[in-house]
Amino acid sequence: MTAGFFSSRWVQRPDHVTELDGGLPQGFRAAGVAAGLKAGGALDVGLLVSDGDATTSAARFTRSGVVAAPVQLCRERCDLAHLRAVAVNAGNANAATGVPGFESAGATQIAASRLTGIDPAGVAVGSTGVIGVQLPVDRVLSGLEAARELLRPDGDADFAAAIQTTDAFEKRAALRVALPSGEVRLSAQCKGAGMISPNFATMLCFVQTDAALDPATADLLLGVTVKRSFDRISVDGQLSTNDTAILMCSGASGVTVAPESPDELALGEALDALLRQLALLIVKDGEGSKRVGRVVVRGGDGETVERAARAVANSPLVKAALHGGDPNWGRIAQAVGGVLLDVPVDLDIAIEGVPVCEAGGVRAYDEQALANAVAGTEVEYAIGLNDGEARAETEVFFSDLSHDYVSINADYRT
Repeated sequence: MTAGFFSSRWVQRPDHVTELDGGLPQGFRAAGVAAGLKAGGALDVGLLVSDGDATTSAARFTRSGVVAAPVQLCRERCDLAHLRAVAVNAGNANAATGVPGFESAGATQIAASRLTGIDPAGVAVGSTGVIGVQLPVDRVLSGLEAARELLRPDGDADFAAAIQTTDAFEKRAALRVALPSGEVRLSAQCKGAGMISPNFATMLCFVQTDAALDPATADLLLGVTVKRSFDRISVDGQLSTNDTAILMCSGASGVTVAPESPDELALGEALDALLRQLALLIVKDGEGSKRVGRVVVRGGDGETVERAARAVANSPLVKAALHGGDPNWGRIAQAVGGVLLDVPVDLDIAIEGVPVCEAGGVRAYDEQALANAVAGTEVEYAIGLNDGEARAETEVFFSDLSHDYVSINADYRT
């Protein structure tokens, strides 16, 4: 794993968190194998297991109206508060596959249950890849058989590789977290690069800790941190059929995190930083992305600032300008105006801290200095709506729009 996981200026590593080279928290084992779903012998089936009977968990899924079979199965047949295993494949999303697809997801769950000795309700399934193609379930089941034999505490790298599709690099981390009551471990494996929208991003993310949490506390922490991470990113404004995020807590460290305790606050801070950095890595990957933008909108009510921020983040014109390092703030202004119809707003706009528009009018600035400022890999846009007394604020992280994005998605299936 590359050193320096917390690489963005927008995410600070908490003082009580230490980065590790890899490995899973106590009580977890994982593996990834090549089962022939992806070309070239790439890893494409992963299995993750918690050995603790008292494992607790929490989960979040896509809000899309078109839901993949594994998401439907998890919602209908899993005890989401007590998941102990995850069986996942890449190379095929098992989405828009009807009854046969649901049966394949069910067969995957039953096979993983048999192989691990865990009740089927404690086994989650996940898939990622091409939509509208039946899952070659026999290959998945053979892959799970092979993965069971390779389960190990340091299997997180292979598991992370097995869930990738168009990802250009791995997205995983292992952390040591010093809580007031003792030391625990926290790790995560994530995938995502395209079909990303800030309404729960297109991704799979599996998080593990050896702290002991009750299900309500696990659900609260995951819910809050997902809203501040995967709900805040956009690559192309497209919402996936397969989004899944699962937090599993083995309790094997012997450290119990009580609700509303200093331990809960400290673990929540670590989880928040972990997921925000993973979310930014998705945007950085961005299927050909060169730069990452952050748009912060202040003023107006909550709905207004959200619409304005997403309009900027999803604007092809803004994203193309970001790719070219072009501080063309007029594209930001038009993006905001395009969603705040018939509501005159005197905009303030600053790029990398340089005010370029004030109360709806151009402000003098050093064009060369601004061009230099947007030449880096991270660019921040601040927008003020100057809308009465309202003081709402939001942020969205987004990628640029490159030639490579078109090339990747023009022949994704063919």
